[in-house]
Amino acid sequence: MFLRYVLNSVFSPGAVNPIKILGLFISMTVLSVFLDELGFFKVLANAALKKAGQSRKKLFYLLYTTVSVLTVFTSNDIIVLTFTPFICYFSSSAKINPIPYLFTVFVAANTWSMALIIGNPTNIYLASSLGIDFFVYLRTMILPTAAAGLASFILLQFCFENEFKQKMSVGITPAGHITSPFLLIVGILHLALCTLALSVSSFLGVEMWQVSVLCVLSLALWNMLYAAIKKRYPSEFIRCIKRAPWNLVPFLLLMFVIVVVLEYFKLPSFLYSLIGKGAEVFKYGVVSFFACNLMNNIPMSVLFSAVTQNVPQAQRVGAVLAVTAGSNLGAFLTPFGALAGLMWQKILRGQGLSFGWRDFVRYGGRIGMPSLVAALVVLNFLV
Repeated sequence: MFLRYVLNSVFSPGAVNPIKILGLFISMTVLSVFLDELGFFKVLANAALKKAGQSRKKLFYLLYTTVSVLTVFTSNDIIVLTFTPFICYFSSSAKINPIPYLFTVFVAANTWSMALIIGNPTNIYLASSLGIDFFVYLRTMILPTAAAGLASFILLQFCFENEFKQKMSVGITPAGHITSPFLLIVGILHLALCTLALSVSSFLGVEMWQVSVLCVLSLALWNMLYAAIKKRYPSEFIRCIKRAPWNLVPFLLLMFVIVVVLEYFKLPSFLYSLIGKGAEVFKYGVVSFFACNLMNNIPMSVLFSAVTQNVPQAQRVGAVLAVTAGSNLGAFLTPFGALAGLMWQKILRGQGLSFGWRDFVRYGGRIGMPSLVAALVVLNFLV
């Protein structure tokens, strides 16, 4: 009986099916990685670094804006992993402290990942748990994301004010070039069409994971045809498949099974009773923000998707989207808040940079909670 309950939950035909959610997230990541393999993000990073000249404040503005825009339409993890080595190299050659700019990229990516349902696997899971489609999610979350983005933008300047006031010598900017202009056009078109199709998928009666997987299959076909014409190996797409976040598959499945077990033993109902009724947007936003840093944002989201099922229908959308905000912005407080933070720290250690938990909390604590409050205040007016 118990085993059947778990299996039925894992392979549920509904939207909260971990297989479907993984299919959507991994396929969207592949579309982003494809652009990265062609050098698209490196070229943009290089252009931003060159345009800054000797102004550190201008460099901050350019990086924050570039990363924010790219994250909305691609993936926060890919942007962080791509921009970090470039900033380390540039900062070394320009003889400036890289930490303000590295943390700027991290904060911008994990703030603006809230804007679209595809920006973070936690967004996908939580929105799917309530049947919120692409357009409804965007319509509701774009203003809270903008509020959090404005707050984080201002707070970053306060945190690193002395650094940004100084001039810098012009360093050697990292090289960057597009390896195949034709494939870049194909990749951008696929990402744009996929995003557009996702926004109207509910009207067409098609599930989002089906749209994204179909776009990836189409991209693979285009890459293979191009490679056949050029008589070479379709290396770009093969590298994308290798770089896809396959490590999330067992992790998410395990977390889902654990939560199903906890749900079987009524833990979500118990947590709901602890949180209590009233002010759901603020309560669930704040609790999820800190819960991320106790259990990581993905298992937290899986658990709280079950907890919010107990919230009265009228307040449930607000509670679920507040948890979504907490799952994104909770990444600021400690490296354990999100997988992106753990991967980011690993890259920094590889570059010989020290940015430990104490530094993370010192800066992230100043930025994360005020940004969350800004998002929750706006969200509370909208739901």
